[in-house]
Amino acid sequence: MDLYLLLIALVAAERFAELATARRNARWSLSRGAVEYGSGHYPAMVALHTALLAGCVAEPFLADRPFLPALGWPALALVIGAQGLRWWCIVTLGPRWNTRVLVVPGLPLVAAGPYRLLRHPNYVAVVVEGAALPLVHTAWVTAAAFTLLNLLLLGVRIRCEEDALTHAAPVYRSAVPAEGGAR
Repeated sequence: MDLYLLLIALVAAERFAELATARRNARWSLSRGAVEYGSGHYPAMVALHTALLAGCVAEPFLADRPFLPALGWPALALVIGAQGLRWWCIVTLGPRWNTRVLVVPGLPLVAAGPYRLLRHPNYVAVVVEGAALPLVHTAWVTAAAFTLLNLLLLGVRIRCEEDALTHAAPVYRSAVPAEGGAR
C-alpha cells in the first residue's frame, strides 16, 4: 500500500506541475489576446479530478481492497502511458496548452505530434488514467464513478473546445477529419 500511496502522491505532484504550466501558459495566451471559453465547467473539472485522487486513497483503505498483480501491473503501465501521452500533448502545444480553454486568435492550428492523429489526444490520456489509476489498487468503484462522471464532463468540454476552435479558425471543422487532429 505504501508504494500505491507514493504513486498517488507522484500523480498529485504531476497535477501541480500541470497547473503551474497552465498558469504560465495562460499569462502567455492572455498577453496575446486569448479568449477563454467554457469557464463555467472548469470548477467541476477541478473537483472531479481532485475527487479521483481522494477516491484512489480512500477506497483501498475503507473497503480493504487488495493489490491484485494481474490487474495492478497492467493498470500501472496504462497510467504511465497516459502520462507520456499527456506530456507529449503539453510539449507539442507548448505555450498554447492549458487546463482552461484559451484560444489566441490568429494562431494557426497545431497539426503535429499527437494532434496529427487525434483532435483531443489529451482527453484520451485523461480517460485512460482515470480508469487505470484507481485499478492499480483495485479501487473499482472510484474507477467506475470517475469514468462515468468524466465522460459526461468531457462531452461538455469537447463541445466547448470544438466551438472555440471553430470560432477562432472556421476552417477547423472542415479541414480536419473527426478522427484526425489539429489544434
